[in-house]
Amino acid sequence: MKILVLIDGSKWSHKGALHAVSIAKKKDADVLLLSVLDRREARTMAFNYCTQSDKCDIIGTYEQNIWQDMRRNIETELAAVWDFCNGEGCRCTTKIRDGDRREEIVREVRDGGYSLVVMGAHGRSAKPSLGGTLSDIAGEIETPVLIVR
Repeated sequence: MKILVLIDGSKWSHKGALHAVSIAKKKDADVLLLSVLDRREARTMAFNYCTQSDKCDIIGTYEQNIWQDMRRNIETELAAVWDFCNGEGCRCTTKIRDGDRREEIVREVRDGGYSLVVMGAHGRSAKPSLGGTLSDIAGEIETPVLIVR
């Protein structure tokens, strides 16, 4: 059995990882912790900074710095969750994909042969409804999805 856990840095994805580890221990399953980084987020943040600060001459540098920070933050996040999984005796790996979140998650699910996808009910924004990622992938995959609150 293989379990895919979507990690976005939110407390909700951490809760999802806790549940995935519990299931993995009972089912002797492998766990993959997946995070998808979308450069458009860095570009948007850099643009917002540019328009608010009048420093548009350095927008490219600022975008690159944001992108590096995003990658560093998610690498740290994945390492912490991996440490927990490993400490619990689970077989766990991590992966970061760059690109459109929906496309990359669907590609990983289809190519990876997973028995279960685990995700938090909310993303980093903690909006009151189920996150956009779920609605993006729901009709695209056949693998069962466990949503953790």
